[in-house]
Amino acid sequence: MPGLTLPRHRLGAVLAGVTLLAAGVAVQATATPAAAATPHRILFDNAHAETAGNADWIVSTSQPDPLGQDSSPSAETDWTGALSSWGVALQKTGDYSLKTATSALTYGGSSATDLSNFDTLVLPEPNTLFTTAEKTAIMTFVKNGGGLFMISDHTGADRNNDGEDALEILNDLMSNNSVDSTDPFGFSIDSLSISSDYPSAISDSSNPVLHGSFGTVTKSLIASGTTATLKPADNANVKGLLYRTGYSGNTGAFFATSTFGSGRVAFWGDSSPIDDGTGQSGNTLYDGWNDSGATNAALALNATEWLSGGSGSGGGDGGGGSTCTSAQLLGNNGFESGSSTWAASSGVITNSGSESARTGSYYAWLDGYGSARTDTLSQSVTVPSACTTATLSFYLHVDTAETSTSTAYDTLKVQVLNSSGTVLSTLATYSNLNAASGYTQRSFNLAAYAGQTVTLKFTGTEGSTLQTSFVIDDTALNVS
Repeated sequence: MPGLTLPRHRLGAVLAGVTLLAAGVAVQATATPAAAATPHRILFDNAHAETAGNADWIVSTSQPDPLGQDSSPSAETDWTGALSSWGVALQKTGDYSLKTATSALTYGGSSATDLSNFDTLVLPEPNTLFTTAEKTAIMTFVKNGGGLFMISDHTGADRNNDGEDALEILNDLMSNNSVDSTDPFGFSIDSLSISSDYPSAISDSSNPVLHGSFGTVTKSLIASGTTATLKPADNANVKGLLYRTGYSGNTGAFFATSTFGSGRVAFWGDSSPIDDGTGQSGNTLYDGWNDSGATNAALALNATEWLSGGSGSGGGDGGGGSTCTSAQLLGNNGFESGSSTWAASSGVITNSGSESARTGSYYAWLDGYGSARTDTLSQSVTVPSACTTATLSFYLHVDTAETSTSTAYDTLKVQVLNSSGTVLSTLATYSNLNAASGYTQRSFNLAAYAGQTVTLKFTGTEGSTLQTSFVIDDTALNVS
């Protein structure tokens, strides 16, 4: 690492124009953790053509609140929709609060169906692509402790004829988002159309999805569906729970689970198992929920419980559950994905050869112009409420043209802000007096912010003469 850098001038190699538009990157509203006595909060999506064609993937025609159709349902026909059996079964326990999203998915907003108000999001065969902002919201929600239930269908199941089917849409969510597009869940959905099968459960008596409070899972059902290919090298927590006949290991997984950050993920390869055979007039439905050769109801309900943090260990915090999974929570923590996840001043995240990354090619470079300037770098993150250890760390290199050994002309502040932008704590202030060759790791205890969504912010302020460069790489927020 050079000991002295001349005043910088942004060149073409420098990434410019990083914006604050990505949801989950700007300051976000604090998600309310679910206390033990609080019902698990489930949001079913109906904003992406889930009722197109013959589909009817809703728990009730009363939206967003199914209780508007019947406040105390005792039979699945008390609510109208092909998912009403699922919804009514959860409602009857008294442990769940259900809502339906009918508009764009957000995280950190003021809407009643904003993801920050829920523990689990169910995507029951979406048939329109998620927007860039929606994908950021979903992935940030999961990373920060939410549960995500993705239900696909076979290739070509394009119910609204827009050129996209559910498996393409869910693969796009996982592989083309601003939070983490490097196979974050450790699996991809196969482009297959499997006409029929009864996938069998693996032998694992301790698994809370296969052996949960709603019963034991032995088989599921494929009535035109698909499977997933697992990639444990990308995410060691991915696990196939039910497999297509003749398959095992990393291929042919019909039902799989994984984790991301402090959240949990479940995948199901067909919508037929969640279909209870009744719904709105004019739809052609199939009763897979009650299929006598499968245990689909137990699988759906146990998985919902697990995703919401309500059963045992083995996954993320579930939006406020009683467990904490050791994890690193910052997205794009080494800056190798360029501007994704971080909010930064123009040119801060760069691969310029004028400074050096600690690892990889990219790093964050604040100030260094030799003129009056303020640069910022920030990311919003939720510290899971059940975690007792939370350590922020980063590597910092400071070089300067200042010659004073006593006056801090240029400074870098490291701060924690709340959802209103108020500074909760200034963790440290560095200056030209901290100049040294190479990187030094800095660490801070953030356990006091457990259960809160906070913004971690670096602010570099440079005076009118003589440059000071604050160079950051390999950030982390490790919780346990």
